Amino acid sequence: MPEIRPYRPSDRAAVADICVRTADNGGDSRALYPDLELMPSIFALPYVDLEPELAFVLTDDDHPVGYILGTADTPTFATRFRTDWLPRLADRYPPPTHPPSTPTEHMIKLMHDPERLVIPEVAAYPAHLHIDLLPAYQRSGHGRALMTTLLNALATANIPAVHLTMLTSNTKARAFYNRLGFHHIPVPNADAVTYLGRSTS
Repeated sequence: MPEIRPYRPSDRAAVADICVRTADNGGDSRALYPDLELMPSIFALPYVDLEPELAFVLTDDDHPVGYILGTADTPTFATRFRTDWLPRLADRYPPPTHPPSTPTEHMIKLMHDPERLVIPEVAAYPAHLHIDLLPAYQRSGHGRALMTTLLNALATANIPAVHLTMLTSNTKARAFYNRLGFHHIPVPNADAVTYLGRSTS
């Protein structure tokens, strides 16, 4: 029976693998991003390393099959990403010196711009999150349970609201977030992505 528990350092490789297998609009990203360390280095590992107290995993026989990762304060996280996390990646992913032309280059450019996370329109929603489940564990109530776990942790820490960013084209994900009480946050010039937010209560 799958169950949720706090993240452990021994889960790190499994979390990275889940990220890779869900990073292409919810599907397997290995064909799009053949460097299997790239997407976890942006969207998963900095969260479990910098803020492990807000990382929870869905496990089956104690093996992670999904996760929810968060940060309580997005501007602080962006600063720590710049000062504490990016130096670990400098040799493998140096800052781009020319405009990106491949999916990998676009992601490396994104990696080197953590300040992109600080959006004035979402300032009232200081926390943000990432949630991913392997396909076999989707649409079974596990995503809702993971979300409830993180929302409770944020509320306990007196964080009033949380936001997330999703690809606008991912209509299945949007329907999921709508059911969980998330609403659209208008952000100028954000057509390809949608910002959603809700209170933690």
